[in-house]
Amino acid sequence: MGQSRKVKAGAGPAGRGPGARTVTMKDVAAAAGVGLGTVSRVFSGGGPVANATRERIEATAARLNYRPSALGRDLRSMRTRNVGLMVADIANTFYGEFTEGVLAAAASADRHVIIGATGEDPGVERDYIELMLGQRPEGIIAFPTGQNADLWREAQDAGIRVVFADRPVESIPAPVVLSDNAGSAYALTEYLLALGHSRIGYLGGPANVYTAIERESGFRRAHADAGIQVAEHLVLRSRFTRGLAHAGAARLLSADPPPTAVFASNNVLGEEVLGALSVAGLRVPRDVSFVMFDDVPWAKLTRPDVTVIAQPTWAMGREALRLVIEQGTAGPAPRVVLNSKLIVRGSAAPPAAPAGQFTPQRKDE
Repeated sequence: MGQSRKVKAGAGPAGRGPGARTVTMKDVAAAAGVGLGTVSRVFSGGGPVANATRERIEATAARLNYRPSALGRDLRSMRTRNVGLMVADIANTFYGEFTEGVLAAAASADRHVIIGATGEDPGVERDYIELMLGQRPEGIIAFPTGQNADLWREAQDAGIRVVFADRPVESIPAPVVLSDNAGSAYALTEYLLALGHSRIGYLGGPANVYTAIERESGFRRAHADAGIQVAEHLVLRSRFTRGLAHAGAARLLSADPPPTAVFASNNVLGEEVLGALSVAGLRVPRDVSFVMFDDVPWAKLTRPDVTVIAQPTWAMGREALRLVIEQGTAGPAPRVVLNSKLIVRGSAAPPAAPAGQFTPQRKDE
């Protein structure tokens, strides 16, 4: 998507003449020095705008020869039945399953879904929000980057129903649907500790991502409740990209002393841990136990198959669409937390023997 172009004052009507580019609400917003949502409210009647601001926008629109569409003029009574969906990575099975849940619910509710991927990039997210502001969907379901709070507020002010998935934006009062990240990570860590592991390698997500924060907190709390210190040299964080994840996994396995088990905090990180284990010639679970947050098809096809936390991903997508349709204006925005499930398979076993020189210190010693 290109960046918005500012139209110079005095340049003449941008929408006239052969081959002239059609003037958009973004052009009017830029020339008037206001947000896109403010322009949208002026032409759709979708919310209050100060008289002086309204007059400036209308004068700017007239100067630029901007002609709002009939749909734009009638949006107050003729809301579109489109819903925007912004995921982080279309190649990640988690987002695919979530999207399937959204699409199934949308089909039942006679809605259409417009899908985009941000790659966890706040700049790309900003472009998509601005695009949605111009399209005026009924709602937007998003896996937010945590940035662009100003545009999320503009979307809400323009009457667009915003629902966040997997992670909230604390400064935006919008409904959120997510799984119990901290509790599920606690259960998976507790399982490894019960097997006798005390040097557990943890490959987590970026420290500014809500799910990564919650999962690491569950990992640490399980250690604390068991009276075992976390092996801090085995806790690494990585962006959810394959190259960085593989490098992080290789660092974990080459640590001194090395882990007896590895916890990957999502499926992309998990793939790279398995790849690094293979490169290192380590066998699962004989040499190193391995567990993962997320149940994806390949986790059942490996030998041994992988012990996982299975999130209700499809149901999360369905619930997010329901929240768009049923979202009201009264009362606090709901936070819907769905339970995940620990599925024990064959990739974890008790450590074969004490390894290395690291001795976990209990907190009461």
